[in-house]
Amino acid sequence: MLYLVSTPIGNLADFTYRAVEILKKCDYILCEDTRHSRGLLEHYGIAAPLKSFHKFNESQEEDPVIADLKAGKMIALISDAGTPLISDPGEQIVARCRLEGVAVTALPGACAIVDALILSGMPSAPFQFIGFLPKKEKELQTVLSQALLYTGTTIAYETPHRIEETLSALLQLCPERKLSVARELTKLHEECLFGTAEELMEHFKKNPPRGEMVLLLSPPAERISYEHLSLQELVEMLQKDLHLNKQEAIKMAAQMRHLPKREVYKHFTND
Repeated sequence: MLYLVSTPIGNLADFTYRAVEILKKCDYILCEDTRHSRGLLEHYGIAAPLKSFHKFNESQEEDPVIADLKAGKMIALISDAGTPLISDPGEQIVARCRLEGVAVTALPGACAIVDALILSGMPSAPFQFIGFLPKKEKELQTVLSQALLYTGTTIAYETPHRIEETLSALLQLCPERKLSVARELTKLHEECLFGTAEELMEHFKKNPPRGEMVLLLSPPAERISYEHLSLQELVEMLQKDLHLNKQEAIKMAAQMRHLPKREVYKHFTND
């Protein structure tokens, strides 16, 4: 059986009894960074061998792991921190297990997404998780624009050296939107910040950002249905609410309506 085992996101004490027991029984443990994971396992007296399993070697390691599982071996998959598969490798091997009838189970535990959400006080239903935000400016703007239209809470991962750039983009798109940044969760210097993009930028100017970060966007003040809007009305709304130029608004309208961008451009050219 393949065991998906959640590990602590900061405080080593946030590890379940069951996780320790299972890992001690495994034939080997798949992990992203053997050096990083070895410290955790040694802390709990877990002697099972570690095997490197990350996005760069996942495909080549898949067949041997499946073969071992079919041979009856007990294997665990862990990430560097938190719940496996959440913005981490593992989706491919789990899908393969399901396809070939290999048993898989998950041992719940720490998850930065959930921790940040309940600390934020923002609505927990519905919410969406969009993973790590893109690095390229245009891609970032597109992803954030779509997130700002979502009717629930949006959660993303961000890095300390990019958070100010992301907040700057949010300041341009929707300066009044309430945000939260949770950093160093469960660690000694845990911090959960609240405010607009401008307020958070001011904070980080005085306090240089450090540590792993979770960014949360609150839902729009009013839940608006876009389905009934014509293309013209939708584009105008996007220009007004997200401060987009016409070209950017047309591109987003095409994505929202699942239409070819060329078709939407043609609609406005014919007006």
